[in-house]
Amino acid sequence: MKQNWPKQIWIVRHGESAGNVARDAADFAGHAHIDITERDVDVPLSTLGQQQSDALAAWFGGLKISEQPDVILASPYKRALRTAETIAQQLSEPAKLAVSLDERLQEKEFGILDRLTRRGIEELHPDQAEFRRIMGKFYHRPPAGESWCDVILRLRSMLDTISLHYADQRVLIVAHQVVVLCMRYIIENLSEEQILEIDRQGDVSNCGVTEYVAETGKEVGGSLILKRYNFVAPLIEAGAPVTAETDANVAAR
Repeated sequence: MKQNWPKQIWIVRHGESAGNVARDAADFAGHAHIDITERDVDVPLSTLGQQQSDALAAWFGGLKISEQPDVILASPYKRALRTAETIAQQLSEPAKLAVSLDERLQEKEFGILDRLTRRGIEELHPDQAEFRRIMGKFYHRPPAGESWCDVILRLRSMLDTISLHYADQRVLIVAHQVVVLCMRYIIENLSEEQILEIDRQGDVSNCGVTEYVAETGKEVGGSLILKRYNFVAPLIEAGAPVTAETDANVAAR
């Protein structure tokens, strides 16, 4: 079925979170658990993550008005929402562009593996570590959690909504690393092997931009073309450090 795509879609991973920092500390210390007191949905940006968000917001704000987002959609997780709000505040007409939350953009659920490092998973849930080795991360679903396929299912619904309501507009999505990768899988019609190879090449950077544009010369309903992936020039130009840490509860992403 033909999709009525927006003229442009940006998909952004949130700025560095306090959870990213806690995960690195736990890995470095060889701990099984990641020291986070908040629910995953409540984990905020780190100081560096806010700096990254400010840099990306300045870049979006520096675009011509005709090139800025018409719509901003975000995961309800605090780190993603704060990143999205920071960008919205720098646009030419922020009062007219409220951030819309959509739970279909939320982080992948990790179930019983939540807040565990790789070492923690191996020690506390060796059966799940083995299942993941056998099935691969694309299909493995930990108890009370999600597989990549589960995320893809909800994102297909999300893209249908975007196609229905935001055709021929410029849409900014702020979410999480797995969401960025699964969006690529759907939009580009990739295979499991292709998206996992992209994943193996490196993590999606915090505040990294993935951008699609509608085929030029095509009527509404044409294909989306990948313009750039993991674009971090706005951070570099602003002097904000580039980070690509895995999210705190993504030891077995």
